[in-house]
Amino acid sequence: MSSFDPSPEPNPAPKPSVPGMDEPAEAPARVGTIVWGLVVLALAVLIVISQLGIVVLNGTYVLIGLMIGAGAALVVGGLLSARKRDNSTTNGKS
Repeated sequence: MSSFDPSPEPNPAPKPSVPGMDEPAEAPARVGTIVWGLVVLALAVLIVISQLGIVVLNGTYVLIGLMIGAGAALVVGGLLSARKRDNSTTNGKS
């Protein structure tokens, strides 16, 4: 086997500097991803509990409760996310 080690460019071109854009910011976790992950996790836990015979669950009521909880979490999370984003100034474009 041979290894190839490319030599660095002798004079790399300077990259244009934009104020406030020095390092890419990490994207925060999306509300929808977190909520649906919790829904799937809760559903899995409820299925395991039901299969163990600890509690007898009605599937319809479980799904209704999960959808109400997920909907409420998505609305609240979206409102909190929008509230956090509204602190920046606008540039006049719609």
